[in-house]
This record gives sequence, C-alpha cells and structure tokens, in this order.
Amino acid sequence: MTIIFHNRHEAGRILGAKLIKYTNCSDGLILALPRGGVPVAFEISQKLNLPLDICLVRKLGVPGRQELAMGAIALGEVKIINREIVNWLQISPQIIEQVVAKEKQELERRDRSYRGQRPFPVIKNKTIILVDDGIATGSTIKAAIAALKQQKPRKIIVAVPVAPPIVCQELATEVDQMVCLSMPNSLHSISLWYEDFSQTTDSEVRFLLAQAHQKLFVNS
Repeated sequence: MTIIFHNRHEAGRILGAKLIKYTNCSDGLILALPRGGVPVAFEISQKLNLPLDICLVRKLGVPGRQELAMGAIALGEVKIINREIVNWLQISPQIIEQVVAKEKQELERRDRSYRGQRPFPVIKNKTIILVDDGIATGSTIKAAIAALKQQKPRKIIVAVPVAPPIVCQELATEVDQMVCLSMPNSLHSISLWYEDFSQTTDSEVRFLLAQAHQKLFVNS
C-alpha cells in the first residue's frame, strides 16, 4: 500500500490514529528525530497526550553525495556504519572519521539549540515511540535505536509514514513494534511521498517542542 501525504503534520495525524492504544500511556514518551521527524511526532503527541522530546542522530553522508548515507551517529558515542555502501564506494577509514568529527559538532550544536538547559528525559523503563518523517536506508533510525537501548527502555515502537518493506522487516526484528503507513518497493526519495516536503527549520523544531511541553504542563 502506498500513500502520498500532504505534509508532515498530516502524516503525523494519520500515524497517531494507528497508535491510539498508547493514549495517556503512563510510561509513554515520544521521541522525534530532528528535524523532519518533529512535526510528525508533534501531531502524534497531541493525539495521544504524551510528552514529546527529541532523539538526536546525524546521518553520515558520503562526501559529494550527501543524500547517500554511509552510516549515522547518535549521542552516547553510538556509531552505525553501512559497510555495503562503504565497501562499494571504497571509502577510507580516514574519510569516515573526518565526516564523523564534523557531524559530532553538528549533533552537539543541535542539542544546545533544541534542548537548551533541559536535560534529556529518563528512558529507563519507558515505552518509547520513536518517530521520523520517513526511512530510506535505515542507518539513522538504527543509530537512534542503539542509543536508546543503552538506556534500557521497557519498549521501543518505531512509527514512520513511509519506508521500504525490506527496511521495515529489518527494523521489526530490532524493536517491539514497527508501524509504517506506506511501504513502496521503490522509495527513491522520501520527498516523493509528500506533496509538501519543505525543510523543517531549527526555529520550527523549538516552537513545536515548546508547544507540546506547554500543553502537557497545562493538562497535568
């Protein structure tokens, strides 16, 4: 089944309906992969009345071909390398480390920008719903899963609007539940599955996180 979404917010509302059993889950926490995953996750958090935060991960783009991921990194010294891509393009360990060093700086910048002084939420024994706006190779989401598993959550659910079937099958073996609305065999680019795939800005991420936090505070 394939679906074209109007934008990330619409995709999040549809996903929220698929996750309705987690509404008001006492140990529930929604974590978005910035930046594109935040508008999707925001709508899910509104629907389920669950707190929203971010799980920072950076794709390791192939030099000169940034859209192609050779791996990903996450906070906590997590590093996932896609050996198939690295071997195919004969990328040296030195090049990989240069890209890792650059992306670590961006990871830390985003952490300061988005979270400010707020500490990272407690993950242990929580039911985590991990959200992105789509999955291509799976490197980024795998790095996020690896980082979360270090903190021993009770359960991890991955929820995305679009991803290839083979990636969904792989991820289903790593998490407790995999929820994907559209699984095209030929993904090509995540942007093709949205009418509006305009870039999510840093300021939009901060605004949505603040809105979600404010609503939860008012309701508590």
